[in-house]
Formats: sequence, structure tokens, C-alpha cells
Amino acid sequence: MAQAGIHGLVGTATRRWTPHQEWLMTGIILGSLFPDLDNFAVAAAILTGNSPEGLHRTFTHSLFLVLLIWGLALVYGRLTGKTRWRNLGVGLGIGILLHILLDLLVWFNGVHLLWPLPVWLNLWENVTPPAWWMQLMMPAEFLGFALFLGGLGWLARRQNSNTHSLRSLNVWTAVQFLLFLIFTVMVFTMESGFFTIYGGVYLLSLLLALGITLKMRQTIEWQSGKAAK
Repeated sequence: MAQAGIHGLVGTATRRWTPHQEWLMTGIILGSLFPDLDNFAVAAAILTGNSPEGLHRTFTHSLFLVLLIWGLALVYGRLTGKTRWRNLGVGLGIGILLHILLDLLVWFNGVHLLWPLPVWLNLWENVTPPAWWMQLMMPAEFLGFALFLGGLGWLARRQNSNTHSLRSLNVWTAVQFLLFLIFTVMVFTMESGFFTIYGGVYLLSLLLALGITLKMRQTIEWQSGKAAK
């Protein structure tokens, strides 16, 4: 799916069904955001004059990656007895699965589901969305980030957790919404240079979302009136 922030929101929504295990919920949200980090590989290929073909929705969207992460997490947890790291790995795998499922259901470009095997699944293969819609989906990335950060802020206020972070979180939420408005105008008016500016700001926003997820772990893992230590 184009909107990484929506993936983060979906991951957060699983809190009510997720057992309270340290770092598990944090792992689910990080995993929900993680697959779109492949855009860094896309950006590096473009900047070095290479083809970005086969870099997006491939290796970070593969079921084999999920199995690898789960296997490493379970083995490490068994060998060391550090259950929080096992929980984090299990959560990452669950989050990646949620990301893949959402991409398949509501996006148009498909997923290289069994990378590196040549298995590409696209449930919308015969659907061609209008050009204006695909253009709008680019600035909508920032609306997705704004909704995700705003959702974390709403949870924090409701639970009275991470109160020291709320002011900066509100600022970043507003910044993302402002970026959505700015890039919505730019995508329909700029004739050249849009993708360079947009790509750089998008990647920084994705890293911001990952960093804030870690910072808001107390809020994310809050269960039955008790926050994660």
C-alpha cells in the first residue's frame, strides 16, 4: 500500500487482540512499517543511475523473510532466555504479514510474495486506476503519517502515558499534515523535480515514524492500566 502511515495505524489497531508480552506490540507496529524501507534501495538505485526494477515490494514483502525473522527470533530467545527479543521478532513477522495482506487487498501493483522465487501476486491486475488518483496517492503518504502519529497521540492522552512526548508529537503530526497539503499542490503543478523532493521527504518521514514508534513504546504496550517499563 502507498500509505505507510496507514499500515502503522492497522498495526496499532491490533492492540485489542494482542496478548500482553513485552515488545510484541512494538514489533507488530515496526513490522507494519518496515517493508516500505525498500524505498531506500529504490532511491539508491535511481541516484546511482541504476534500474530500480525488482527493488520495491520484493525482498521486504516476502513470506520467506517473515519465516526467517521468526526462526531467528525463536532460536535466539531459546538460546539466551531473552523473551523480549523473541517477542520483538515474532511481532515484526506479524507486522510484515499485515503489511503484505493490506498491500494485496487495497493496492494496485502487487507483491513479490515468495521472493526470490518468481511469484508475483496482484489481485488488481485487471484494474487501471485513473492517473489523478495515482498522483494523489503520493502526497497522501503524508496524510497517512499524520493519521498514524495523531493516533498515537490520542492513545497517549487517553492512557495518560508518554505525556512528556505529546508536545513534540503534536508538532510532528501537524508537520506531516502540512506536507500533505504542500505536496498535493506540487504533484499537480510541478513539471519537473517533484520526485526528487518528494522521495527525500518521504524517506525522512518514514524514519521519523519508526523512531516515534520506539519512543512511544510505553503507550503502544499499555495494557490493563499498566504501561511497559
